[in-house]
Amino acid sequence: MNRLMKSVLLAGAAWSAASTMVMAQDAVPQGEQTALDDIVVTARRRDEQLKDVPVAVSALSAERLEQTGAADITALQQQTPNATVQIARGSNSTLISFIRGVGQQDPLWGFEPGVGLYVDDVYIARPQGAVLDIYDVERIEVLRGPQGSLYGRNTVGGAIKYVTGRLDRDEAELTLKGAYGSYNQIDLLASGSLPISDTLRIGGAVASYDRDGYGRNLNTGAEHYDKDVLGGRLSVEWEPTDTTFFRLAYDVVEDNSNPRHGHREVAGTGADAGVPGSVYDTRAGAGDDNSVRTEGLSLTAEVVLNDTWTFKSITAYREGDTDTIIDFDNTPRPTLDIPAFYTDDQFTQEFQLQFDADRLQGVVGVYYLDGTAAGAFDTVAGNLGIVIGTAGSVQTKSLAVFGDVNIDISDRWHVSLGGRFTQDEKTGEVFRANYAGATRSPLTGGTVRAPTLLRTNYTRTDSYSQVSPKFTTSYDFSDQITGYASWSSGFKSGGFDMRGDAILTPNTVNGYDPETVEFFELGLKGSAFDRRLSFSTAVFNNQYEDQQVTTQVAAVGGIASFVDNVGSSTISGAEFEGAIFFSDNLTANFAVGYLDAQFDEFLRFNLTTQQFEDISSLVVLQNAPQYTGYLGLTWSGDVMGGELAVTPSISFRDDYSLFEFPNPLLDQEAYSLVDLSVVWTAPGDRYTLGLFGKNLTAEEYRVGGYTFPGAVFNDSQIGYYGPPRTVTASLQVKF
Repeated sequence: MNRLMKSVLLAGAAWSAASTMVMAQDAVPQGEQTALDDIVVTARRRDEQLKDVPVAVSALSAERLEQTGAADITALQQQTPNATVQIARGSNSTLISFIRGVGQQDPLWGFEPGVGLYVDDVYIARPQGAVLDIYDVERIEVLRGPQGSLYGRNTVGGAIKYVTGRLDRDEAELTLKGAYGSYNQIDLLASGSLPISDTLRIGGAVASYDRDGYGRNLNTGAEHYDKDVLGGRLSVEWEPTDTTFFRLAYDVVEDNSNPRHGHREVAGTGADAGVPGSVYDTRAGAGDDNSVRTEGLSLTAEVVLNDTWTFKSITAYREGDTDTIIDFDNTPRPTLDIPAFYTDDQFTQEFQLQFDADRLQGVVGVYYLDGTAAGAFDTVAGNLGIVIGTAGSVQTKSLAVFGDVNIDISDRWHVSLGGRFTQDEKTGEVFRANYAGATRSPLTGGTVRAPTLLRTNYTRTDSYSQVSPKFTTSYDFSDQITGYASWSSGFKSGGFDMRGDAILTPNTVNGYDPETVEFFELGLKGSAFDRRLSFSTAVFNNQYEDQQVTTQVAAVGGIASFVDNVGSSTISGAEFEGAIFFSDNLTANFAVGYLDAQFDEFLRFNLTTQQFEDISSLVVLQNAPQYTGYLGLTWSGDVMGGELAVTPSISFRDDYSLFEFPNPLLDQEAYSLVDLSVVWTAPGDRYTLGLFGKNLTAEEYRVGGYTFPGAVFNDSQIGYYGPPRTVTASLQVKF
């Protein structure tokens, strides 16, 4: 099947090239189907038709997400070309994301993501609790490529925007939804809104997601890969005049699912270190308690000053706490157990001034962030008879000034100029020490005792500044076809290695520098053949410099961990996505991605020689499969007086490595996921019935891993897996 799917992707790419030769012509009058020029996005911080945005953007509407049975934000990976959106190793709600080979999978406090996540334009700085369940959403936008000028630091790979809609100002609404599925899955959702007056309305949603584990802890009997999540949102909207809008919103997510200890991929020493029969089973003995809570409050104000100018303010505060444990050796013994806790808070303020004159549109603004991320974790090394305790914090203050201006040179030719100046200041505190005894250290609540060896103890402040420019030109070949060329840059802030060991790697106290991406893209988007084809295609090249890579290796007396600016890489690729409207009843949605990603330089610190060595010939970019693809067919028609929509789909993901260092035990071979959704909506849209089958061919595929080979850690090679085959039925009622 994988060979067949790859052939389909190649054929799609060839069709893309052929299509562009015939589409640069005036199209015939519009048909009835939905096309790119019907979709409105805010990729450039203002409402625009998707066809007119000179950025590679995938926009999935609430209807599309519901139609395909998308449960949470990780569903974006299947339908978005060149994207990795996964649950992080060891957790149930921590997010890792890569776009076009650029991202960050290390969720430790102090490290910055490479793909920015936004909820209604509020930046979510930490990955904990960021696996957003899909409810109360209008659409999700995925912006591919660096978004430095408008979205700033830490969007070197791109940005994911979770957008909710405004409340209905005229009528009270209530929606109840329930679902039951495999592994005793029980999902309950209630959402609604209520007008208090002509200008004031209140709305909210609460959702509960419960499921038994896909596997079991064979040592303790606890569920493994279960789900126990409760989330909610509450918003108050006030619109005193037609030109003034305020929204006060609060959201909270509480995740009490058991920790994911992973699956031992190779047998170690001892009867309790064998390979469990199911990839979802473990023999971990570190414990089964895990708790994640994140919440936030935001105030958005929008004032239309006149026909040209609009002022917008976004004020937000967020905080989160995580208490977890991961058993890296997957045995009842404390060979390599990691208890940990994280805490973070952030305050952000953004002011925007949007303008729309005759031939001039754009936005200028100021952004401020003040945040702190802290935590502690133990490395309980039973075979060494010690525990290595690590603790610290990073305080970040960031100030940015940005602007993006679009100039209509003519009715068809447009030029966009943008830029952002960012100034970051970070203060890092890092503490690392050995304690006698293979039990928890005082840092995580263990027996109070003095350290036997102080490994790291410093406080340091550093600052980083960057100008991120952007230039784009676009041309409307017709009313339906737009082509564009874009050059831009982005940067991810520098910082301090929270695991840094000053004995093994003395330079860790100096921290690491920012990383940058210089980006060039050519694109063509629009519709053709009487709007029966809606498409977006792009080719791109990334020059990735000073990449921040975390590596951990076994060393005398423990584990050496270091974050280095390892060097540079070149990432080129192509994308083709869209929809084909075969008839009023049959539609195909497709997405094809191609990546050619290679390291040009990779400098690794040699613990023996205390020198950096270029090992670029030995490494690869992680989470960068050469091909990704999606094809979904939707048939819809009248059945029993209502509308029935049937959507079979297949998504493909080529071979990829979980780390920069290839590992045949953990690297994932190419795989395909086959899904089927059946949704029936009653007349009047009051009742909706759904049946959703996921991973119907029961593919077993890794989404994360850890590798600690050697006798000291009992050859711990641990894999984390995506969901097995599941079937879910749902009922939704609107009042």
